[in-house]
This record gives sequence, C-alpha cells and structure tokens, in this order.
Amino acid sequence: MNILEHNRNAWNRESAEAGEWSRPVDSSIIQNAKDGRWTVILTPNKPVPSRWLGELRDKRILCLASGGGQQAPILAAAGAEVVSFDLSEEQLEKDRLVSDRDRLGIQCIRGDMANLSVFSDAEFDLIFHPVANVFVPDVVPVWRECYRVLKSGGSLLAGFMNPLFFLFDHESKSDPLKVKFKLPYREPESFSEAGRVAVEEGGRALEFGHTLESQIGGQLSIGFILRDLYEDYWSDEATPLNGYSPTYIATWAEKRGF
Repeated sequence: MNILEHNRNAWNRESAEAGEWSRPVDSSIIQNAKDGRWTVILTPNKPVPSRWLGELRDKRILCLASGGGQQAPILAAAGAEVVSFDLSEEQLEKDRLVSDRDRLGIQCIRGDMANLSVFSDAEFDLIFHPVANVFVPDVVPVWRECYRVLKSGGSLLAGFMNPLFFLFDHESKSDPLKVKFKLPYREPESFSEAGRVAVEEGGRALEFGHTLESQIGGQLSIGFILRDLYEDYWSDEATPLNGYSPTYIATWAEKRGF
C-alpha cells in the first residue's frame, strides 16, 4: 500500500468536502491580520504565544503541511513572506484562493513533508508545522529536513498528538477509554484485517502515533534546542479522553546559531 498516495487522496477528499481544517478564512480575518490583530494555531484551540513568532515583517516562513486557507494566509497578511508546502493539491488550492483574493503573494508547492529537496539549505527564518506528522510513519526525516532548510537561529514551531491518545479505540461505542493499542501506533498494522480493509475502502487518512522520544527527542537529536512547549485539548465531542488529559503538544525549537 502506498501510504503517501493514500493520504494525499484522503486529504483531497476531506478538503473538497470542506472539513474543519479546509475552510478558508474570510477577508475580515485577513484585514485584521494586516492591522496587527491576529492569532494562529498549531493545535486545535490554544493560540500560539506571540513571543514564539516574534516580528513577522519580512520573515521568510515555510508553512509545512498546513494548507487549507487558514494559517498561511494569516501569517502572510501579518507581513511574512510565506511558502505553503502540502501533500494535498486541494488544501493548497485553499491557500491559493485566499492569497489571490486578498493579494497576499503566497507561494504554493505540493510535496511530501519528509522531502524538502525543492528548497535550499538555510532558506527560511521560521517553519510553521501544525498537527500533521500524525500522517507519516517516521517523523525523524521531517525534523532533519526542517533543520536543513532553516537559517541559523531559525525557529521550528510544531504541533503534534499526545502519544497516549493512540492507546484507545476512540470509535468504540461501549468503552472508548479502554486501552487497546500499543505505542508507537501504526496504521494499518495496528488493525485487524477487517479494520485495515475498512480504512482503505473508506478513504480515511492513515495515522501514526509517534512516541515523545521521536517527537521531542527526535528534534533534539537533529540539533535543535527546545525553547518552550505547551499542551492543548481537543473537544469532548471528539474524544472522552479530553476530560482527563491534554491531547496535543506544541513545541518551539531553535536551530543552533553558529
């Protein structure tokens, strides 16, 4: 099974159906950002602290696997030079739509988040990477490429799932908080044969629950310095785990200056 193509098709379908992360912001949000009133998110609810982003004017930002017409346009309207890089052409089209509508000049490029070979070394001041590495089997190549394309002293802002989320079968009607899976969680390997076929035929994107060692430790092993982190919740409707534990983590890492 080609995981990359499966997830590309799944996100094209999700975007075409205007899912939660595929609804472009309206022009009033863009105008507010141009006027200095804006926030962006790496996780579902909590805004990214302004000190993580700093002054955006003239910064070159890579919005990595964050297409959908939401975060990239806001950052561009706030003054940054933005490149949106996403696997899904439908998600990129949402960024392009807002960019053209509000004259933001976003450059949109389609590709795999673990392969940034279209970019030169030390090309970006900041990488903005909301929850997306849940869709790749191995996160270390993502961190390695992020480190390469960042300038010395540049920042990687990343959001990802709390690994404990993947211990449970959230689709279970009887007991969604009963531990069922082990970590690291890998679809379709974690499924029964019937479950694997259901996911493939249903067209949902395949997910991978990475450990904290690969998420945070992976960044550190590449050479990043961890500057800060925070946790966030999802919603009670999404999972009952939300009532007991944060389900998301965001990190601010910096490429060592030389």
